[in-house]
Amino acid sequence: MSSAPLLDVRRLRAGYGASVVLDDLSFSMGAEAVGIVGRNGMGKTTLCDTLVGFLPASGGEILLRGERLTGRAPEKIADGGIAYVPQGRRLFPSLTVNEHLTMLARGTRAKRWTPEAVYELFPRLAQRKKHGGAALSGGEQQMLAVGRALLLNARLIVMDEPSEGLAPTIVDILVDAVHRLVDEGVAVLVVEQNLRAAVRMAQRQLVMVSGRLEAEFTGDELLTRPDLQRRYLGVGTADGARQ
Repeated sequence: MSSAPLLDVRRLRAGYGASVVLDDLSFSMGAEAVGIVGRNGMGKTTLCDTLVGFLPASGGEILLRGERLTGRAPEKIADGGIAYVPQGRRLFPSLTVNEHLTMLARGTRAKRWTPEAVYELFPRLAQRKKHGGAALSGGEQQMLAVGRALLLNARLIVMDEPSEGLAPTIVDILVDAVHRLVDEGVAVLVVEQNLRAAVRMAQRQLVMVSGRLEAEFTGDELLTRPDLQRRYLGVGTADGARQ
């Protein structure tokens, strides 16, 4: 990792009312794929929501390329270079695939990611471009959620549980998409319930415990050491491991 990280999170603190969820959380990353793993209730989704401005931080800093994003509105953070693929996808049921993409396409003509580039990455969406969000399969909805985020042409994509409920063939497509993004210099932060999917997307894995990042392992370490899985993830084997 370079001395000047793309994303630098410093002593971040956030929560809901009097309940503190993120407590003195710090990490940094470059133009790479990084996974966040941990048991349920450790604050992983809260971290995602805080990074993209859906939940305000009560302390600490979020810097992207040295620019402070803490305290900005979600749309300003998106303009600053962070895009979000949320858990549950949050699509508009009545809008078609093409309408989802074209409403974000303004200003993308000379940029890397356009609706045409999204259709190239996910050919199935091109076949379904006239179908509404509610008529898509879970895998198609996730492709659309990723494609919508790509149209922001961000430096960092935050994905919250992208493989949730998906067939292995669709997970394969998402893994390939993450690798392609990293190869093109885009950073991807992946929060995953499925350990095998997380490791396939990112070899660098950060473990969250009670609102802090307590340890860092390679994906191979987590997959081959049941003691680490029991200690940090609450499972005994990697087969089907879920946090």
